[in-house]
Amino acid sequence: MFDYAALAAVDAVVREGSFERAAAMLGITPSAVSQRVRALEERLGAVLIVRSQPCTPTEIGRSLCAHFAQVQLLEADLRPSLNALGDEPGRSLTLKVAVNADSLATWFPQAAASLAEVEGLLLDLVLEDEAHTADRLRSGEVLAAVTADPEPVPGCKTILLGTLRYIACASPDFVKRHFSTGVTAETLATAPCMRFDRRDALQARWAQQAHGVALRAPTHWVPTTQGFLDLAIAGVGWGLQPVALARPHLAAGRLVELPPALAMEVQLYWTVSRLHATSLRTLTDAVRNAARQSLPT
Repeated sequence: MFDYAALAAVDAVVREGSFERAAAMLGITPSAVSQRVRALEERLGAVLIVRSQPCTPTEIGRSLCAHFAQVQLLEADLRPSLNALGDEPGRSLTLKVAVNADSLATWFPQAAASLAEVEGLLLDLVLEDEAHTADRLRSGEVLAAVTADPEPVPGCKTILLGTLRYIACASPDFVKRHFSTGVTAETLATAPCMRFDRRDALQARWAQQAHGVALRAPTHWVPTTQGFLDLAIAGVGWGLQPVALARPHLAAGRLVELPPALAMEVQLYWTVSRLHATSLRTLTDAVRNAARQSLPT
């Protein structure tokens, strides 16, 4: 059997990033946290936490944190019965979920709002590219993920959510400066585009499908959804915007869609642990309902 007080200490250090903040969260001293972590490391004969700034888990440490999260989910289902016997009410349960930035900026807040109505459930959101959120699930770092990867994850189930649609946009002034002769292979090669990060291939996909060219344009790196939209409106570059965010700016004339008005679609899935826990079912229902209202299938 594991020493769950020690596991709680490891989990707190990983979540908070330091022994001091973990101690404050657990209501004990940093020395007590350190002793619990060290005792578990000595018992297992393995380092569980890399003492850095911030502290990070080793592979074994990450696996133990994933196990501890699952135990907390199952214990949460027992609390109503234990409380009826006079046990102390438990702390709020935090569900760690990987989600892509564009979902968080568009439809996912509806799911979070629905979950917020359930007392005792909190979210710990990990931002990741939709093509890689499932990797966070495979590593045990999160319990569920919004992902574009339909591949099965052991111990998890995958549910189709719907399609997030994107359109290529730029400001009218940007179009006048860079596409005065039209959107062509030549103008796409020189007009600055924007990319979210090094894994963002949407702009290249659009250029290939819409104009048959391999995109090698000057690039602005813009790692936030709101910044991506704001910089496009400001005339800094062109890029693929979620339709839900671009629509009001297109109507107001702050953005224009680049011809040939080809929309790109990213299918999104919900991959979640098969653990039979009420909190995970509640979370899944909230996500599916929000997606049903906002994402076409």
